[in-house]
Formats: sequence, C-alpha cells, structure tokens
Amino acid sequence: MPATTTAPQKKPFYRILYVQVLVAIVLGVIVGWLWPELAKNDWIKAMGDGFVKLIKMAIAPIIFCTVVSGIAHISEVKKVGRVAVKSLVYFEVVSTLALALGLIVANVLRPGAGFQGQSNAAAVAGYAKQASEMKSVDFVLHIIPDTVVGAFAQGEILQVLLFAILFGFALMGLGERAHIRAFIDDVAHAMFGVIAIVVKVAPIGAFGAMAFTIGRYGPQALGNLAGLIGTFYLTSLLFVVVGLGLIARIAGFSIFKFLKYIKDELLIVLGTSSSESALPQLMEKLEILGCSKSVVGLVVPTGYSFNLDGTNIYMTLATLFIAQAMNVDLSFGEQMTILIVAMLTSKGASGITGAGFITLAGTLAAVRPELLPGMAIVLGIDKFMSECRALTNLCGNGVACVVVAWWEGELDREKLRVALDRDVDPADFEMAVSEPQSL
Repeated sequence: MPATTTAPQKKPFYRILYVQVLVAIVLGVIVGWLWPELAKNDWIKAMGDGFVKLIKMAIAPIIFCTVVSGIAHISEVKKVGRVAVKSLVYFEVVSTLALALGLIVANVLRPGAGFQGQSNAAAVAGYAKQASEMKSVDFVLHIIPDTVVGAFAQGEILQVLLFAILFGFALMGLGERAHIRAFIDDVAHAMFGVIAIVVKVAPIGAFGAMAFTIGRYGPQALGNLAGLIGTFYLTSLLFVVVGLGLIARIAGFSIFKFLKYIKDELLIVLGTSSSESALPQLMEKLEILGCSKSVVGLVVPTGYSFNLDGTNIYMTLATLFIAQAMNVDLSFGEQMTILIVAMLTSKGASGITGAGFITLAGTLAAVRPELLPGMAIVLGIDKFMSECRALTNLCGNGVACVVVAWWEGELDREKLRVALDRDVDPADFEMAVSEPQSL
C-alpha cells in the first residue's frame, strides 16, 4: 500500500518568526521613544547583546564544519581554487559598483550642501587613531591565527575559514581513510539545530536592541541629518533592487522573491544591527535554495569580509557628505582616489566594532586628512545607518552565493524554484538539516 503524504499544517501567524520579530521591533521603538530611561537600562541592552552573542558562539564551528565537509567531499582540488577566484572577482566588481553608486548619488543629491552644524575633532579621535593603525600587511597577517584554538575562541571568521580550508584539503588527501567526515557532517547538523533553538528568542533580542538604540540616541539625534540617512537608505535600496536585481535576473531568479525568502534574516539584522546575527541561518537557507555546500561554505564567510556592499556605499556617500558640509570641493580625480582607497580600506576592518566608521576614517585620512574632524557630524547618527549597512551586506552576500553557485554549475534550479515559492522558518531548521544535501 503506497504511503500517503499530508501537507504540512500552516502555522498560526503569531507563531511565525518574522511576524514576532516585526512586532518586537515596533514595540522596541515605542518603548525607546516614550520611556527612554527605561530603554537605556542595562538589562534592556543585554537582551540585544545576549542574542547576538548566542548566535556568534555557533558561527565558528558552523563555518568550520561546512567548509571542511564541502571541501572533503570534492574530488578535484582545482574546484576550490575556481570557486575562490570567481568569488573574489565577483566581490570586486560588485563592491566597485556600490562605491561608484555612493559617489554618483552624493554628487546628484548633494545631501551635505548648506549643512549648519558643529564638528568636534575630539569625538572622532579614537576612530582616527584606529584607522591610522590599519595596514594592509597587518590585515593579511591577522588572517593567520596564533593558535587554532584562539581562532575559535575569539570568533575570527577569516582565521577559522583559513584553518577549515587547510583541514578540508588534508581530509581530501586522505581519501577513503577520512572517516571523520561523517562525524563533521553530524556536528554541522547539530550546530544548525542549536541555531534553530536560539532563533526562537530572536524577538526578545530585536526588542532589546531597538529599544536601547532609540532610548539612547532618540529621535532628536536625527535632526537635520535626516537628509543623509534618507539618502543612504534610498541609495542602498536602489543598489539592492536595481543593481543586485539585474545580477539576479542574469542568474535566472527574482530579487524580490529572494528578499521575501530571506525576510526572517533581514528582520533579525534590522533588530540587532548585526549581519553576523543572521549568518548561520543564511548559510542554511542558501543550501536549501540549491547552492552546493562547498560553494556556500566558501563564498558566504569570505563575503562577510570582502563583500561589504552596504559599507562601501556608506563610505563614498558619507565622505562626500562631510566634504559638502565643510565646504570642501573634491575634484573628479580626488573622488576617483576615494573610490580606489575605499576599495582597499573596506577590506581591512573585518570583525572590528564600528567597522564602517573606522574604514571611513581610514579613507579620509588617506585622501583628505583635513576632513577627519567632519566625522563628528555623522557620529551621532552612525547607529541609525548601521542597520542599513548590515541589511545591504546581507542581501549582497546572499545574492553573491547564488550567482557564484550558478557560475560554477553548482546551483540546483529545481530546488531554487521550489524554495523561492515557499516560506522556510529559521526556527524549523531541524527539518531542513535532517536531509543533508548531496554534492
């Protein structure tokens, strides 16, 4: 007698994660606005910080297991190199597009023209000092961990990625003797199960982070800088819908369906201001979408350091805003220099708190040091723009993975079609990871 299958019962709307997170964000804004002193309580702040820490504790082992498993199951070494080269080429092309878009919008809309405000050089001295200490050679050396245990303990994504690649190649060389591969696969599934448990408290984290942000900075922090915030959000939206939309169309999928597919992760990032808070869920969803495990494991973690589209838009847009606000005219040649310098500095602040602000300081210091004091103009609203940076970075890395998988011939079109037409709740990942994807 053939087995009968029943369609999964639809969840009540109040049990869907993105609905819960959206409600939590709205409540957080209300509490932060009406009761700012309550919202600034350490325990409120701890709700957001605690959730991000819960996610981050699982990122290193998930990246390690995913990358090692993906490489160890590959029969040819050349494939790993191909994926890496294609990823870096894509990252540089799209990053340049994001930087150029920021310059174009800033020149057309001129959000800093006629700005009246005071700047305080002391307020940005710390960021400028950190930026002056950033050197490309130090960044390269930082990729190599002092110890393997230290890389995992400190949660350094690039260091864990480097060790995982080496370990994966070592297992590949062992061939059939590498019995540990099955164990690593099981650990990866277990870690995604941990994430499925953790994301159930995402609404609490989103509420705490949003309430503290509004309570700490308040609507008054926007002031007459609302023009810059609006311009930045508009530019980022234009980049995602038009720029990434065209790239997605070339690869054969709709950017709007993709955004709907990752809406849970977008709302979590919006609530926590951290793109890392959605990294494990994004990796799992991309596998469900039809991207091979090896491509997901290599592209997504690398993209979190080398494909920061939101940060790129912010750097060029904020640089020209500051110049316009301080009545400093930048020639076409200087603006091209900003684009080139920003292309390098944007790669050097991975894993640093306030990375977008620090890379901005590094760019200004390299091009026009006299603009550094003007960073104090945007210091008060940087927190309100960090959410948009993180959202754009998440979208960019998700699209990058699908495109590289398509480019490499590692994209399952049928899975892509089916997945984009249905909802996958991150709180239900136990179901997804119980069916490992064959390579």
